Amino acid sequence: RCIYASTSTMMKAILIVAVLCGAVSAFAPAVQQSRGLSAANQHQVQQKIVSRKAATDENNNNDGVTSARAPSDWEAQILSGLSVIIDPDLNADIVSLGFVQNLQIDDSGVVSLDLCLTTPACPIKDLFVQQCQDIINGLEFTRGAQVTLTAQQNEAPTAAPLGMSQIGAVIAVSSCKGGVGKSTTAVNLAFALEGMGAKVGIFDADVYGPSLPTMVEVDDDNVKFVGRQIAPLKRGGVSLMSFGYVNEGSAVMRGPMVTQLLDQFLSLTNWGPLDYLILDMPPGTGDIQLTLSQRLNITAAVIVTTPQELSFVDVERGVEMFDTVNVPCIAVVENMAYFEKEKSADVEVDYASLRDKFLQVLKERDDIADDAAEEVVSNLVDTVQENVQNAGKGEMEEIRIFGQGHKRRLSEQWGIEHTFSVPLVSTIAQNGDSGTPFILENPSSAQADTYRELAKVVARETSKVLFSKASRPTLSYLSEGHAIQVEGMDQGTLSPAELRRECRCAACVEELTGKQILNPESIPESIRPMSISPTGNYAVSVDWSDGHKSLYPYRQIRSMLASKSNIDEVVDGSVEIEKEAVQL
Repeated sequence: RCIYASTSTMMKAILIVAVLCGAVSAFAPAVQQSRGLSAANQHQVQQKIVSRKAATDENNNNDGVTSARAPSDWEAQILSGLSVIIDPDLNADIVSLGFVQNLQIDDSGVVSLDLCLTTPACPIKDLFVQQCQDIINGLEFTRGAQVTLTAQQNEAPTAAPLGMSQIGAVIAVSSCKGGVGKSTTAVNLAFALEGMGAKVGIFDADVYGPSLPTMVEVDDDNVKFVGRQIAPLKRGGVSLMSFGYVNEGSAVMRGPMVTQLLDQFLSLTNWGPLDYLILDMPPGTGDIQLTLSQRLNITAAVIVTTPQELSFVDVERGVEMFDTVNVPCIAVVENMAYFEKEKSADVEVDYASLRDKFLQVLKERDDIADDAAEEVVSNLVDTVQENVQNAGKGEMEEIRIFGQGHKRRLSEQWGIEHTFSVPLVSTIAQNGDSGTPFILENPSSAQADTYRELAKVVARETSKVLFSKASRPTLSYLSEGHAIQVEGMDQGTLSPAELRRECRCAACVEELTGKQILNPESIPESIRPMSISPTGNYAVSVDWSDGHKSLYPYRQIRSMLASKSNIDEVVDGSVEIEKEAVQL
C-alpha cells in the first residue's frame, strides 16, 4: 500500500510537471528566431508574450470572456512593437522602411497586415512573419495575427527599353573568358531565384554562341507574338529568350550589327512583370559588353571564373569594366574549383604472401587440421581485404586540380565578400547538355545548395543596391594637416603612411600565407595620395606618390578607424590617470 501510495504521488507530480512544461512550451516558439532582434528587444518581446498569456488566463477565468476592447491608440502600439524588427540588409526597422501596410484589427481582436518586402525572394521572409506574429500576439488586446507577404512593385528606369519597363532588377552574369561555366551559373541561378518565389527571366546575350537553347528545353518552342512584340518562351515559371530560339543558323555579322540586333531583341521582347532578368553576357570586355551595361542600366553583376591565375586576371578586368559603368560586382563564382572523390586507404597488400604466412603459422600447431587451416586463412584474408577496401569509404576529399583559387585575395583586395566554389561534377555538365537545369533534377545535392546560397546573396545584395539609403564612406586628402579625411556613416582621419602600409595587394602581401611582403619602414611619413576614387560599391582605389596603386575594401577602412578610435581612448585614459596621479 505504501509503495502504491508513493507511486501515485509520483505520477501526480509528473503530470503536474508535464502540464506546466506544456504551457511553457506552447509559448516557447514565440521567443525563438532571434535574428533581426537585439537582446534587449528579445527580452521586450518575451515580456509582452508573458503578459499576453497572463491576460489570456485572466479572461478565461472571467466567466468565459475571451475578447478585449482595442484601445484608441492600438495602431500606434502595434507599430511601436514592430519597430524593433530590423532588416539586416537595409539596417533599418520594417516600420520606417514602409514594409508594414494595410494594418487592421477586427472586433474579435485579430490583427491583419501586409508585409511588403523589397523582393518576393527575400531569404528571411518567414523569419519576418514569425517575428511580427510573436510581437502582435504579445499585446494584451490582440487575439491573433494574420501576416500577408507582398513585394514592392517593379519600377524600371525611364530610359529602359520598351519590353523591359516592368523589370525590377537586371543581374549580369559575366566572365572575361569563355568556357568557365558562365551560362551554367546563369541558368541555375535563375531557377534558384524562381524557386524562392521570384518572377525570373533569362536573356542569352551571346549571339555568336548561344547556349540557352541547349541548356534549357522549353515547354513550347513555337515563337508567339503579343501585338508587335515577341513573347518569351517558358520553362516552368522562367521566361527565356535567345538568338538561338529564333535562328538556328550561325550569326555571321560584325560588332555594330550584333549590338543593333541585341537592342532589337531587348525592345521587342515582351517580358512582362519580372523581379529579376538574368543577363547571360557574352565573354569579354569589348564594345558589346559596354553597350549592354549602359543600355540596360544593369543593377549588379556576378563574375564567373576558375581557380587559375589567368582567370583571376580576367576577374580583375571584369570588375574594372563594370566599375567604369557604375555596376557593382556582388559575387564571384569559382567554377570547377575542385574534384571530389571518395577517400581510399593508400595501402598495398600482397594477399598471396599474407595467405602463405597465415597458413605457415596455423600449420605449426598440431591441433588444427589442414582443411580447417585453409578455411580459416581464407576467411582471414577476405576480412583484411574488405577492411582495406572500406577504409575511408563514404568520406570525400577535395582534389584541387587547378590550384587553390583566389577567394581570399578577392575579399581582401576588392572587397567582394561573397565568393562561391562549385566543384567539377559530371552531372552538372550532363544536365547542361540534356536541356534540364541541374538544380531541377538534383535539388537535394550539395551543389544545388550552393546555387541557392548564391541566389540568396543576389536577392539581398540587389535589395541593398536598390533600396539602401546608407551612403558609402568618402575619402579625401587634407594637404594642410597631411591626413586622409573619412566622411559618411564612418568618420575620422587616417595617416597616409599608415594607410599605405596596410595595402593588401599581391605586391604587398603573399597570397597563400598572408605574410606581409612590404617593409613598413620603407614607407616614408611624407607619402601622400595623388588620387582617391571609389571602385564599385565595396572598395576605394588610391594612387600613391611612390607610384603604387592600392585597393582598400570599405570594411578595412572601417576597421582601421575603429582600431584608431580604441587606441585614442586608451591614450586619453592613460593621460587622465597621469593627471590624477600628479594632482594627488
